[in-house]
Amino acid sequence: FAASKLESEKVNVMKKKIIKRSLLGFPLGITMGYLITILISLGWANGYYSPCVPELISLMGNEINAVILQTILCGILGVGFAASSVIWEIDSWSIVKQTGIYFSIISVIMLPIAYFVCWMEHSVVGFLIYFGIFALIFVVIWIIQWGIGRYNVRKMNEKLSQAKDNRNE
Repeated sequence: FAASKLESEKVNVMKKKIIKRSLLGFPLGITMGYLITILISLGWANGYYSPCVPELISLMGNEINAVILQTILCGILGVGFAASSVIWEIDSWSIVKQTGIYFSIISVIMLPIAYFVCWMEHSVVGFLIYFGIFALIFVVIWIIQWGIGRYNVRKMNEKLSQAKDNRNE
């Protein structure tokens, strides 16, 4: 009984984290989407601001409808990424399981949205190129985060070792 109560408590804590992160994720997703459009505009729009791809504007009938849709979907992306980040806190899962499930969830969220807002060419090749870039970015970020985590663990171990040495003196 005590074990199931503890497990139930862990689930409730996890649900609260998911809700809090989702609420924060929506505005963060919008912010990230907006910053990305600025960076893309700086690189490819010849001094103009390009809030979304021309294909989306055509699909939606005008620029404001396209921007509203893209903004909402960027918010949903933020919710998905933020909410699913609790996966990294499930200590009973291996890093492989955490990575696989997290990548699967964000792929299921990201790829349909990217397709719908025309961030990828609507073809098999376009999908594969977008997915490849998405996976590459994921791997690079994962490696950086893993390196940071490894560095932090090494520093904590050094401090523990020093504390143990100081106690033994």
